[in-house]
Amino acid sequence: MAPTELHPQMENGTQVSRENATHAVSRRSWLGFALLILGAIGILIFGIWSRMKAESDLQVVTQQMAAPAVSVVLPKRSAPAQEIILPGNVQPFINSPIYARTDGYLRKWFFDIGAHVKKGDLLAIIETPEVDQQLAQARGNLATAQANLELAQITRDRYQGLLKKHAVAQQQVDNAVGAYGANKAIVDADLANVQHYAALVSFEKVYAPFDGVITARNTDIGDLINSGSSSSPRTDLFHVAQTGTLRVYVNVPEEYSRGMVPGKTPVDITLAEFPGEKFSGTLVRTAEAINGTTRTLLIEVDVHNPKGTLLTGSYAEVHLKVPTEGSTFLIPVNTLIFRTDKLQVGIVRNGKITIADVTPGHDFGAEIEVVGGLKADDQVVLNPPDSLVSGEEVKIVGATLPGDLQ
Repeated sequence: MAPTELHPQMENGTQVSRENATHAVSRRSWLGFALLILGAIGILIFGIWSRMKAESDLQVVTQQMAAPAVSVVLPKRSAPAQEIILPGNVQPFINSPIYARTDGYLRKWFFDIGAHVKKGDLLAIIETPEVDQQLAQARGNLATAQANLELAQITRDRYQGLLKKHAVAQQQVDNAVGAYGANKAIVDADLANVQHYAALVSFEKVYAPFDGVITARNTDIGDLINSGSSSSPRTDLFHVAQTGTLRVYVNVPEEYSRGMVPGKTPVDITLAEFPGEKFSGTLVRTAEAINGTTRTLLIEVDVHNPKGTLLTGSYAEVHLKVPTEGSTFLIPVNTLIFRTDKLQVGIVRNGKITIADVTPGHDFGAEIEVVGGLKADDQVVLNPPDSLVSGEEVKIVGATLPGDLQ
């Protein structure tokens, strides 16, 4: 049997199938290789991206760690009026020593220390026998002078009548008129002398010059009294003080002098013997001049004391409310930067430091007044380091509101 011969078409189809299979295998190989390459590229890109992200995160963390952490505080706007406390001496509205105006001996006194007297009350009686005798003598001299004056007047009138009849000479009339004038002058002088001694006798009774309280009595019955007009040492019988209204004198530092306006500046008085209690006062006047030695302004504060609650001579603390400028701020003293040029503070703006010059006002110990260089919304750095400079990036870790400042 002869071998089977293949048909030409069958041979061609088989060859095509083989070629297709070869091409399919080849395509699958290339696809696998491409996927492998793409996977390798993806892994490489992912690795690079991870490394870049890690480096970026490291830079951010490094920058965050490099930026110093600071605490800030907002300035507190100062009150329209601030209170200052100054020492003051309480004095009576009127304090007068009572002296005698005539010499003698004290016969009797009627009021002792602490007694409240009214104007015109009899305080004491002085016995003045010498003055009484001098008054009696002056009155006798006056009577004699008045008798001589009457005789001179009669003589004058008579001579003037005779002159009209040409019975006497003109010289005699002139002598009579002159004698009358001389006697009239003597009467006037003796009358003034009588009035003088009468006044001295009236000074035997010592009266209160105004309503007040007796704060001192320096004499007793039988004491020798010397008048204030004599060359001998004067004897002040009593001291009378008017305590219904008290005066308190205060020396105010020059820097607060502009705020001392009579009738407008609020004033309160406190005393150690009345803890927790305040007494209202009125600023009535100032010296309107700065003392060149103490650099202070003397002011007077009046305090009503109708019941005598406050005692004269007491030490008082005077609370004065001094108006301030509305644009001033208060900041803690631990925000200040002391450098050679000016007083400065560190302010955080947009995450960076700005070193600002400030103008200080009054120093209140834990706080200081700033009258220029700050705004209400400035974030001021607390406890700034000496190395702080403008433009430096910082991180805020704590903030204090204005109301939290004490």
